[in-house]
Amino acid sequence: MMRPLRVVLVMIEPPLPFGNAAARGFYVLLKGLASRGHDVTAFAACHKPEEIQQAKELFPSPQYDLRCYPFPKRGGIQAKARTILQPYSYMFGPDLRRDLTETLSRPYDVLHLEQLWSGWLGLEHKDRALVSLHYLFGIDLKDQSGGFPRPWIDRRMMFWGERRLIRAYKYFRACSQRLVPEILRIHPGAVVESVPFGLDMDQYPYIPDAKRTAEPLISVIGSMGWYPSRSAAERLLERLWPEIRKRVPGARVQVVGWGAKSALQRFASLPDVTIEENVPDIRPYFERTGVLVYAPGRGSGMKIKIMESFAFGVPVVTTSEGVEGMPAEDGVHAGICEDDAGLIERAVRLLTDTGLQNRQRRAARSLIERHCGSEPTLDAIERIYCRMLAEEPARLTQTSNVV
Repeated sequence: MMRPLRVVLVMIEPPLPFGNAAARGFYVLLKGLASRGHDVTAFAACHKPEEIQQAKELFPSPQYDLRCYPFPKRGGIQAKARTILQPYSYMFGPDLRRDLTETLSRPYDVLHLEQLWSGWLGLEHKDRALVSLHYLFGIDLKDQSGGFPRPWIDRRMMFWGERRLIRAYKYFRACSQRLVPEILRIHPGAVVESVPFGLDMDQYPYIPDAKRTAEPLISVIGSMGWYPSRSAAERLLERLWPEIRKRVPGARVQVVGWGAKSALQRFASLPDVTIEENVPDIRPYFERTGVLVYAPGRGSGMKIKIMESFAFGVPVVTTSEGVEGMPAEDGVHAGICEDDAGLIERAVRLLTDTGLQNRQRRAARSLIERHCGSEPTLDAIERIYCRMLAEEPARLTQTSNVV
């Protein structure tokens, strides 16, 4: 067991077990590091003002030192200049920056920066900083072009900012192995550990066999403002659902997610398809799902709705993109295939075979507990901290890569 450390943690959203996707991992980090005896001061930028109070109730003072700051108002010449110099730093207001600077002026062991854009805040402390990368634009937007001027400018800013920050730091936590080669391509001297995104399994009660729905209901769940989720919904509705409907009488589809109705308006009149958006609690939609069919297009990083389906015990049909970051096997933990015919076949088989559903969902729950639970995630993070501190006396003069 390692000695207690002084950790400064910076997050782009408040740590909530059912906030946005990243917030789930932030919740595991803050709760887990504090429970292990580390002295953590956490800074969180907050997009939704109502989530500030929720976070403070979950992490009350003085047990936790969590400081939440609403996104600043945007506008003016100074804000535009900062956007050019530091793309996507708009969520960090002057109060957060000032308080973080003051905190870092006192002794600490590790500056832990969650999500790449928080790297703009740690450039003066980069030798003692760990940056967590959840995904990479260099992978996600590699084949996109056109859209001049605004989309083209946005992509250029994303690529430039991503490369600049990766080259500035040494220590990285990549949430999936897929990200590692791209990080090393940009910065060959980086030290990169692949540590999966963590979930607090206590927040995900496994649905027992006796309480599983018997209805052949297919779901896609996820924010439709995020390309992988939107592409998964479009693929299901355009290419997979017509054949599944023919082969499974009585089957229905529900699509649930932020902005779903506006993003998928052209599918609203399809028979046996329900689209719901901006729901207050996503858990009931998992509980009534027969099979989650989530076959996304290109999009790096771990897919939180797949992880949550595994945790709840909801059978899944997906692609290799969908299970990125997890050692899931086709036919064991989920139905995993790249082509439409294979996805349709696996969905039909699961919808019509309760025994197969139960075998795969039990195996998936076991996998997510071993690979992405709080304890394995925190163990791996602490190992990175130990390595950073062990190298510090040498002033980080030697470079090596951990893959």
